[in-house]
Amino acid sequence: MKVAIIGGGAAGMAAASRVKALRPNWDVMVFEKSGFVSHAPCGIPFYVGGAVDHFEELCAYDVQYFRVERGIDVHTNSRVVSVDEGSITVEEGKNGGKEVTYEWDKLLFATGSRAQKLNVAGEELEGVLCVNDIENAQKVKVRAIEAENVVIVGSGYIGVEMADAISRLGKKVTVIEVRERPLPEYDAEIAAIIKSEMEKVVELKLSERVVAFEGKERVEKVVTNKDEYRCDLAIVAVGVLPNTEIASGFVELGKGSAIKTNSRMETSRENVYAAGDCAESINVVTGKEDWIPLAAPANKMGYVAGVNIAGLEMHYPGSLKSQLTSFGDLEIGKAGLSENEAIKEGYEVVSAFITSRTSARYLPGGLIHLKVVADRNGRLLGVQAAGKDVAMRIYAASALLYNGCEVKDLFFTDFPYYPPISRVWDPLVVAARNLFRKLGIP
Repeated sequence: MKVAIIGGGAAGMAAASRVKALRPNWDVMVFEKSGFVSHAPCGIPFYVGGAVDHFEELCAYDVQYFRVERGIDVHTNSRVVSVDEGSITVEEGKNGGKEVTYEWDKLLFATGSRAQKLNVAGEELEGVLCVNDIENAQKVKVRAIEAENVVIVGSGYIGVEMADAISRLGKKVTVIEVRERPLPEYDAEIAAIIKSEMEKVVELKLSERVVAFEGKERVEKVVTNKDEYRCDLAIVAVGVLPNTEIASGFVELGKGSAIKTNSRMETSRENVYAAGDCAESINVVTGKEDWIPLAAPANKMGYVAGVNIAGLEMHYPGSLKSQLTSFGDLEIGKAGLSENEAIKEGYEVVSAFITSRTSARYLPGGLIHLKVVADRNGRLLGVQAAGKDVAMRIYAASALLYNGCEVKDLFFTDFPYYPPISRVWDPLVVAARNLFRKLGIP
């Protein structure tokens, strides 16, 4: 059996490894357009900021490991140019080269996502870069070290993390966000805390839209609808889009133009699968189709695809969009829906926002700001947090949300008490108790 996998990122290599483990005699081929596999674009900000010393550390394993240890036929610098029933055509070579056709019995699209463009004048100038491409990482780091003034367009997760990373290099950083608050997926209470922390370190320009990049041979300034900002480096971090150009017309597309799949990661065409950032899945909270381009879901989707490609049975239940990030010493996290997202989904929403210590009062500690969102029937919909010891609360919330728990379940969960990092009344429990009054619970 010949299995062809287009894309050697998280989903592609997880699938290839699973197929080869279950069917060691099958011919598993991976075609990756870059020179790297099992790469982690999420690590680029930490490489740029100096937390990671060597670029190669952003790859979990190198190509030879997969070839030698796992027996996978990996083709790097190989761009798939067309897909047909039973065959694919690949342009092999770093700068383009000869076209070679390979046959397949089963096919997986694991083509990931690409950085969204602003589509404004001057975006092609030298020094205007995106960071979700692993091969851009070294270029971004070199330019960031050389630069004095850096403008970051967008304040989603990558924008916030890049602002933190580059400010640690001692550079002047300006962040431009078209919406009224940073990390727009979060509700206003949590975003206000993030905004306050960011403004201590960077110039934060909210409700401004970039209209052009200007410069002679390279970018010299960024122009918005309100002002202009001088820079030596401009980083565009305004989101991503699914890489589905090669799949479009061959299989059906779904949510957000991602590839439509079922819980076995099967597409609309027999023996063709999709996984990772190029594929849609299910939002566990809403139960609806969604596009969730995150690393942890991508790995699991690839694993499930690999099991089913190998002829066994496994189903992918979906994702919560659980996320963690930070800016400076401020930890930030979210699982499930924000209040705004829940309202858009048609829920009748109740919420509670609290600020609490994370340790017993007799020990030094920090503050955590928590927002818990539920529907009027008492079902938990989402948790957001910023402050200290956020990760452990988001992990707990994710587990509860995944199992469709109610606010009462959050209240009665037996969170362990350890004075240096938790309280007898954990902040999550306090937030749940505050919701009781709004839900009519004694």
